[in-house]
Amino acid sequence: MEQQTKYLLNESDIPHFWYNINADSPVKPAPAYNPQTGKLATPDDFSVLFPMGLIEQEVSMERFIEIPEEVREAYKLYRPTPLIRARRLEKFLDTPAHIYFKYEGVSPSGSHKTNTAIPQAFYNKIAGTKAMTTETGAGQWGSALAMACQFYDLDLEVYMVRVSYDQKPYRRFLMETYGSKVFASPSPETNFGRKVLAEDPNSAGSLGIAISEAVEVAAFSNGTKKYGLGSVLHHVLLHQSVIGEEALKQMDLAGEYPDVVIGCVGGGSNFAGIAFPFLRENLKGGQRTRLLAIEPDATPSLTKGIYAYDFGDSAGMAPIVKMFTLGHDFMPPAIHAGGLRYHGMAPTLSGLVDAGLIEAKSVPQTRVFQAAVQFARTEGILPAPESAHAILAAMDEAMIAKATGEKKTILFNLSGHGHFDLASYNKYLTGQIEDYIYPQEEVAKISQNIPQIVEYA
Repeated sequence: MEQQTKYLLNESDIPHFWYNINADSPVKPAPAYNPQTGKLATPDDFSVLFPMGLIEQEVSMERFIEIPEEVREAYKLYRPTPLIRARRLEKFLDTPAHIYFKYEGVSPSGSHKTNTAIPQAFYNKIAGTKAMTTETGAGQWGSALAMACQFYDLDLEVYMVRVSYDQKPYRRFLMETYGSKVFASPSPETNFGRKVLAEDPNSAGSLGIAISEAVEVAAFSNGTKKYGLGSVLHHVLLHQSVIGEEALKQMDLAGEYPDVVIGCVGGGSNFAGIAFPFLRENLKGGQRTRLLAIEPDATPSLTKGIYAYDFGDSAGMAPIVKMFTLGHDFMPPAIHAGGLRYHGMAPTLSGLVDAGLIEAKSVPQTRVFQAAVQFARTEGILPAPESAHAILAAMDEAMIAKATGEKKTILFNLSGHGHFDLASYNKYLTGQIEDYIYPQEEVAKISQNIPQIVEYA
């Protein structure tokens, strides 16, 4: 029989609902706290940054939330995304495992981030918002929101982490082509940016710092600007569930069901997007799929962090949430997976990891690039360095299957392409990339800070 490689759905198969894991999870959502008062956060506290439509999704316990038809129409630009059987990679590895990947890099902006950028811009538009602010690490999120804001006639200011601003200039050019203003973070545009630059004029920046800058601009705009977040908060993870809902249908078309589902994690959005619908099937349908979250050795919040209340940003302006954290003052090394350089992790995902429902693993940068290059040479797709963390884990799982003779079915989320990351690939190919290991002694420092972090609990 002719072998099938791509499993495609029709536009009519685009989900009509986002899936909310909180409806089925045995882990009760931990409340958020106001960073100024230390008291339980209310919807009014969040309204400084977000429109009410998104705030309602943030706290909802409804299992399914209807996707507005205007958003589904915009999704038709690229959804449903393909499910692809990595047959050439399987052959190279000589493994009995079947490897599938959900390819989100077909979106116009090149990654899964478009799945939440479109609804965030939409809800801001119908709420009367005229302008937005945001941060971006590697530029995937900034590119997606820049495109979405253009769709809905919203101005956008993007604070791009300095190391990625320098490493990935073409991401900045793309955002500017979409009509957005892009600033290297830390920047002289904000009070917190100026404070960081005064202490370290050569600061490489971090997502925590960039979030602080974007939040500051929105919070002190007298309501003229709202803030958009690319990961971490629950409404973002909710929007990404379209990935897993489609993947469930496509795995059925392939006649298989995954033994393991894998995604990279920085803030948690692309992993949650593919994994949470499968977790529902574990919880409600009796499936036993392993869910595996992969992070860098350099920023190992899930594997070495502390599960506690912490600020979502470096300045302490964002909501205080319970998550796995390396401490909000953590300064990550300048690894080339800029989208994963975050001190914390999505509270919803963190609770599920703490409960043992999701596994977490960290991997070194050089092995990630080695896997990325091999994937490009076999499957032809150049992956984003962030996404390549999932590729490495999938290859490792396939080699375990080879050693045991197990016919394992592996599914991973290829969350974006790496066409704007070629400078990083060049550094790897010319031997200029090294590994960064989070020092064990730093764990003790986080522990020492826990009392002041959890005073809000």
